[in-house]
Amino acid sequence: MCRVVDLRQAVLAKNDGAAQALRDELTARGTTVVNLLSSPGSGKTALLERELLLARERSVAVAALTADLATENDAVRLARSGVPVKQVLTDGLCHLEAGMLGRHLDGWLPEDTRLLFVENVGNLVCPAGYDLGESLRVVLASVTEGEDKPLKYPTAFGLAQLVVVTKTDIAQAVEFDEAAFRANVERVNPGVEIVMTSARKGEGLGLLLDRSLAAGAGTGTHTPVMARRQQATGHDHAPVHGHDHGHDHGHLHGHGHGADHESDHHHHHGPGHAHDHTPAPGADDGHDHGHDHGHDHDRDHEHPQVQPAAQTR
Repeated sequence: MCRVVDLRQAVLAKNDGAAQALRDELTARGTTVVNLLSSPGSGKTALLERELLLARERSVAVAALTADLATENDAVRLARSGVPVKQVLTDGLCHLEAGMLGRHLDGWLPEDTRLLFVENVGNLVCPAGYDLGESLRVVLASVTEGEDKPLKYPTAFGLAQLVVVTKTDIAQAVEFDEAAFRANVERVNPGVEIVMTSARKGEGLGLLLDRSLAAGAGTGTHTPVMARRQQATGHDHAPVHGHDHGHDHGHLHGHGHGADHESDHHHHHGPGHAHDHTPAPGADDGHDHGHDHGHDHDRDHEHPQVQPAAQTR
């Protein structure tokens, strides 16, 4: 048992180093990474598509990378916004890691990118323990998932710097108790902002974009209590980078070990595949050829470029 714990800590420590290096590199070039975590079916792709369209309308240089175990459905949808999009297929790996992300960005991410949205694998367990070099960590939950979601996944919600509720247009139909949900979030992450959104009706549209730009500017980013507590006790394996709202204004890089981290050490999966959906006519070089994520995996496989559906603004 001790060996398993030691191995997990070593893997997470290695990831932390890669994440900080990636953060430093991207910050130096003016790129802010936003890590989006949620369960499958939360509606994060629909919301992100609307936010990407809005970013284009505001002339914000933005890109998106989306990770799934299989299919390129999300990348094709996001590419309709007209922004650079890459699909990463993890072949069973339940989360992204910093080294994997860095390799997929190398040679693909446009130099002038101001915001990079990373749509993590749909999973609130494994991704919670891995820093991707982000400046803003966002957890999304739909009104259909139940008000107790924050209590079931305390690490994911406890380390969030922003919580987004989706599909509010059907909240009444599913009898969503907003007050109970807010109370449960407050229990695991006091003071974190909760944003109510509906991609279908446009409620809260632009708030995710605004908060992401603010994080890039180094202003107004929440620092969770869990992160401060873990830093104080020496447990530093889940990322929080930013400033608390009127409390602690030091940057924290703590990493969580909540009750839902038991799957964080699964690393023996097949290679990841990357498909570039960057909307550049005739482009055919958006595929990665490096190692998947540094845990004894095979090399990435080259794939022909998959053209997205007709792109609209």
